[in-house]
Amino acid sequence: MKPDLSSTKVLVAGSGSIGRRHLRNLRSLGVKLLAACDPDPERLRPMVEELGVETFEDFGLALADFRPDAVFVCTPPVMHVRQALSAILAGAHVFVEKPLSDHMEGIAELRDTARQTGRVVQVGYNMRFHPGIRQLREILERGAIGRVLWARAEVGQYLPDWRPWQDYRQSYTARRELGGGIILDASHEIDYVTWLLGEPVEVLCMAGRVSDLQVNVEDCATVLLRFASGAQADIHLDFIQRTASRSCKLAGELGTAIWEGNELRVLRPSTAPEITTLPENDDSMYVDEVVHFFECIAENREPLVDLSQAARIVEVCLKAKATTVQPAEVRSR
Repeated sequence: MKPDLSSTKVLVAGSGSIGRRHLRNLRSLGVKLLAACDPDPERLRPMVEELGVETFEDFGLALADFRPDAVFVCTPPVMHVRQALSAILAGAHVFVEKPLSDHMEGIAELRDTARQTGRVVQVGYNMRFHPGIRQLREILERGAIGRVLWARAEVGQYLPDWRPWQDYRQSYTARRELGGGIILDASHEIDYVTWLLGEPVEVLCMAGRVSDLQVNVEDCATVLLRFASGAQADIHLDFIQRTASRSCKLAGELGTAIWEGNELRVLRPSTAPEITTLPENDDSMYVDEVVHFFECIAENREPLVDLSQAARIVEVCLKAKATTVQPAEVRSR
C-alpha cells in the first residue's frame, strides 16, 4: 500500500529534468502541498502551469516559509551536501539526487547530523529499483549462475539529447565547476555493480574528453573494479553515443546473466536460455524509489541507499578520477 501523502509538505529544490520528474511523480502519489525552488523563475514556469505548485527563488526562504516535511535536493552536485544539511536542520527528511557530492567535504557532518536528528536521508540511485537490476540481484542470491567472475556494465547517450529543452553546455553534466563529468553523472552503474558484487578493493580508470562537444569534463570513461571475491568488472560510461545504450552482463562459474533493454537472459551450457521480458515503463523505478523513501520515514528505518553507501560511491568516483589515464591526444586539447 502506498503511503498517504495528502497532508505531507514537500519541497523540490531544482527544476531541471529530474526535479520536474519528481514534482510530477509526487503529485501523482497524492502530494497536495507541493512547492518548487529554483533561482531561475523561467525554469519554474512549466511546473506552475502544469501542476500549480508554489514557487520560491531562494532555498533558505523556501525552508523558512514553506516549512516542508520532506525536501528533494535536485540541484547541481556541488550544492547537494550544503542544501541537504540545511534541510535537515530545518526539520525535514531529505531525498538527495545522485551523486551525493563531487567531493568528500561535509559528508561526514551531514551523516552525523542526520543520525542525531533522526532524519531519513535517501540518495537517488534509482537503478536499484529497476526490474532488470533487481532480477540480476535475485539471480545472484539464488546462485543461478554461480560465483561471478567478471561483469560488464555500460551506459551511453548523446548529451545534447538528454535534456532537449536546455542548451547542453549549460547543464551541470558538462561543467566541472558544477560537479559534472560522466563518471559522477553516470555513477548509477558504479552503484548497482557494487550493490551486486560488493565493495571494490581496487579502482582504475581511463577517461577523457574524446568528442568535440563543448564541455570541460570527461565525456567517456572506462572504470575497472576488482572485488575481494576476485571478481573483476569494467564499467563503460559516456555521453557521446548517438544512440542510447544500457546493459549489464554477469559471467559466473555456472552461466551468464545479461540484462539489456526490456529483456533479461540467463545462459547456461547445454540448456535452453531463460528469457524474461521486463516492464517497459521507465518511470516506475522513480516512483518506486519515492514510495520507498516515504515508507522509510513512516517506519523510521534506513533507506535502501543511505548516506554511508552514497559516500562510498563518491569515494570510488574520486578514486577513478584520481587514477585516470588519458590518451595523449586528449591531454593536448
